[in-house]
Amino acid sequence: MTAPSRTTSLERTYRYLRIGVAGTVVAILLAVAQAATAYGWLTSISDYFYTPARNVFVGALVAASLALFALSGRGVERALFDAAALFAPLIAFVPTTIAPGSVPGIAVECSGTARCFPPQFEADAANGVFVYLALGGLVVLVALVLAALRQVSLARVWPSLLIAVVVLAAVTLTWALARDAFLQHAHVVATTAFFGLFAAAAVRNAFPRRGPAPSPVFRVLYGVIAAGLIVLLVAYAVLLPQTDASGIPVVLIVETAALALFFAFWVVQGVEKWSDPDPSIIAG
Repeated sequence: MTAPSRTTSLERTYRYLRIGVAGTVVAILLAVAQAATAYGWLTSISDYFYTPARNVFVGALVAASLALFALSGRGVERALFDAAALFAPLIAFVPTTIAPGSVPGIAVECSGTARCFPPQFEADAANGVFVYLALGGLVVLVALVLAALRQVSLARVWPSLLIAVVVLAAVTLTWALARDAFLQHAHVVATTAFFGLFAAAAVRNAFPRRGPAPSPVFRVLYGVIAAGLIVLLVAYAVLLPQTDASGIPVVLIVETAALALFFAFWVVQGVEKWSDPDPSIIAG
């Protein structure tokens, strides 16, 4: 029996990683659906961090971050996906703010704002931020060492390294000097950046600067995903600060739709590149 070729192994790796990233969406939605049977439909998906869905929510986002880093590819897409891999753990480790009484069993008192961070979870966030910064700094250091040893090309990875340094520095400074503001806004900023980066990635896949252009069907699909994410991000920014008196979890619906488009991106790219002999993301 002959050993599988390197190309076949590469194809299989990229296929499984793309399927795995799409699977993290399924895991989050299943965990939320199960928790909703006991806690009802909360304001947002992120609110389920404060329910038994927390373990799956955090684990899925960390797994997605690792897969995105492995899938980062080349050119502009490398920078976009590496940046998304940086923001995913922040979404997981720093929980969202909540309104008083919005999550059963979680006490929070807000003054001057509709939503605030539950102080009893600050120690959890501190632990997550510490690990995030330590591992992030280690990854940057390893990348620099590999570049010095000529194992990777610094000319190709410097945008990702620059983004990593900027994000890690911003997290360090705001955590140290403006912790209350960090806890109030970090989750929303990270979530917005994460989905915004995928909107940009969808546009880039629809209109690549180099390499073969996608078929008209895939170009339309990527365009729809990008446009949908942009619309949902605007809706998210407008609706999240407001208290919904109608009883309809509008933000929850918006976040679910964003996750559905994130899932669709990986399905579309997985189908498009299923038999590609070089299945990494197209060169920028």
